[in-house]
Amino acid sequence: MRIALGVSGGIAAYKAAELVRLLQDRGLEVHVVMTRAAREFVTPLTFAALSGRKVITDLFEGASGAAPNLDSAIEHIAVAQSIDALVIAPATANLLAKMAQGLADDFLTTLFLATKAPVLVAPAMNVNMWENAATQNNLEILRERGVKVLEPDEGYLACGMTGAGRLTSVETIVREVLNVLGLHDDLKDETVLVTAGPTEEPLDAVRFLGNRSSGKMGYALAEAAHRRGARVVLVSGPTHLDPPAGVSMERVRTAEEMYGAVTRHAKEAGIIIMAAAVADFRPAEIHAQKIKKQNGAPDLKLEPTRDILAEVAKGRRPDQVIVGFAAETERVVENAEAKLRSKRLDFVVANDVSQDGAGFEVDTNIVTFLLPDGRKERLQKMSKLDVAQRVLDEIVDIKGARSQTEKVR
Repeated sequence: MRIALGVSGGIAAYKAAELVRLLQDRGLEVHVVMTRAAREFVTPLTFAALSGRKVITDLFEGASGAAPNLDSAIEHIAVAQSIDALVIAPATANLLAKMAQGLADDFLTTLFLATKAPVLVAPAMNVNMWENAATQNNLEILRERGVKVLEPDEGYLACGMTGAGRLTSVETIVREVLNVLGLHDDLKDETVLVTAGPTEEPLDAVRFLGNRSSGKMGYALAEAAHRRGARVVLVSGPTHLDPPAGVSMERVRTAEEMYGAVTRHAKEAGIIIMAAAVADFRPAEIHAQKIKKQNGAPDLKLEPTRDILAEVAKGRRPDQVIVGFAAETERVVENAEAKLRSKRLDFVVANDVSQDGAGFEVDTNIVTFLLPDGRKERLQKMSKLDVAQRVLDEIVDIKGARSQTEKVR
């Protein structure tokens, strides 16, 4: 998701640098827009270095004395249409007044009028300016128009006075942004272990047994859990995917390597989601050199790999939630129910990988949740990130029910 962060000219502008980092930690893409006054407090280079993206500072960004850049002249429309939220922190009394009256004399105020995304403002100013009737009237106008106002904190202000006007904490701003985006912070104190991708079981120096898993579902789960505040460990088989930002990553190749990594990290995880497509069999003999065609087809003998999910479930702690995935091509629900029962999982996510838009190598999935109480919930086709959020919703519900049970006891 993309966030435009507007920074206006107040001493609290330096706190916006920390806000960029925290928003990025939650997996959000942050694009910074600065007013001319904001550049008197923090340089655009600071935000460019933190965000890794161009900082927008002018409505017409031509060189001094040069003709206006026409691309920049319409950039506010492109940004307005592409963002999921506009956050302004700090918001000065002057900026709030212009927003309330519909003035658009710079990039930020023009962006505000052009976007249909949710808008949040975090005011910061002198206490007398905050309490002034004009400021309060402007805030009321903005609230009536759907702008979410994050009230400032009270305390010692940079001007030497004490009272309301201090920028609310960056943690509060992040929490409100996540709420507006429909994201959650409900895994903040959790460690989540996710497995993803295929495994490769070597046959000789150049060949292996594997499968078509792209790892996209597991990576989406890791990203979603991180966005919801969890510390995430991702154990991944070979994929072409970049790890989600903020996630601890351990790459493995074989089922045995994945078993070793999972058992190391399982002790610290309260939630374990096994989304990897682990090979069920491996060659009984690994040839040190490439098997030559002229020597004839090899007599290929297979042996089962270790059942990682069963091993983890057998040694689980009472407080852990363990979720398995079942990628099937036939008798999908029946096979998934057998996995749920035999491994005593909290629930299983089953999908028919033969369906269009589901399973391997695509960005969408069609899954069914199966729970020990017999409940089955089939989801419509949706993005793998949306499926991941639904999986996490179910996990949060399970943990909440357990917590209530413990309280009753």
